Amino acid sequence: MSAPTLTKDPAVRDRRPRRPRTGAPHLRGGGFGKALRRNLTAHGFLIGAVLCFAFFSWYPIVREFLLAFQKTEDGRVSWVGWDNFVTVWNDPAFGQAWRNTLWFTVLALLLGFVVPFLTALVINEFRHGQGYLRLLVYLPVMLPPTASVLLFKYLYDPGYGMFNEILGVLGVPAQQWLQDPDTAMLSVVVASTWMNMGGATLIYLAALQGVPGELYEAAELDGAGLFRKVWHVTVPQTRLILLLMLLMQIIATMQVFIEPFLLTGGAGPEGSTTTVVYLIYQYAFNFNNYGAAAALGLLLLVLLAGFSAVYTKLSRADQD
Repeated sequence: MSAPTLTKDPAVRDRRPRRPRTGAPHLRGGGFGKALRRNLTAHGFLIGAVLCFAFFSWYPIVREFLLAFQKTEDGRVSWVGWDNFVTVWNDPAFGQAWRNTLWFTVLALLLGFVVPFLTALVINEFRHGQGYLRLLVYLPVMLPPTASVLLFKYLYDPGYGMFNEILGVLGVPAQQWLQDPDTAMLSVVVASTWMNMGGATLIYLAALQGVPGELYEAAELDGAGLFRKVWHVTVPQTRLILLLMLLMQIIATMQVFIEPFLLTGGAGPEGSTTTVVYLIYQYAFNFNNYGAAAALGLLLLVLLAGFSAVYTKLSRADQD
């Protein structure tokens, strides 16, 4: 059999079937208009979301940055350079506010970071009724923050509060929870932990349920107890979630305002609960010094951005 030959006749060559063209088909008539309207609608929603985010998030940040270097007197705005930062730095309450904020952060991490994780470990051990337990833990988060704080203010009352009633049954003298400088900050931390631990507990619980059961079985075969299983299996498997929640809780606790403001009036006994955000509030709304308030807010923003940068670097190193 002879090999087929290619004809050179153009008439014969043009009658051969042609391959269909690949690529996107042309939109004709109503198809083009329909696709255009669909894309315009999508871009309209996207532009609306970006504008809302820019107006409520980006603009306040830019405005705060400008206010930190400005001063307003009699309706006239003037640039003052670093004067607002010098004013904030020389304020006697500046150092105390930062010390109280860092102390609150440390206490809140000891309770607000550890307690939700331990609660999630306990709930994860239940095979039945987890839904009810999750609802029970998350109930405080659904309450309005003001209502929760006022509830704890009632519980801390030195005359008829439930906490002092319990101490009386145990034979312990009543405590001035919110009036004593030594216990005021701890009382605020306890209230804040109860109010906010529900969300963190559910996140930890979801992470725990993603840990393969074979790892626990292998640890049990090696003779590992409960503590060793948690330390060598649970913690490594949930390391990224733990780091993320640690960063988020540091950022949240360093911006605490509602709890000390409602429980102790903001400053607290001998200034023991004065935080950075409360000092910003005082500059802006009590002293009408918006430049100093913006300067202090900018310092807090830089510090929290530093924590975020450290977390990003650690997470990238862990992934590599």
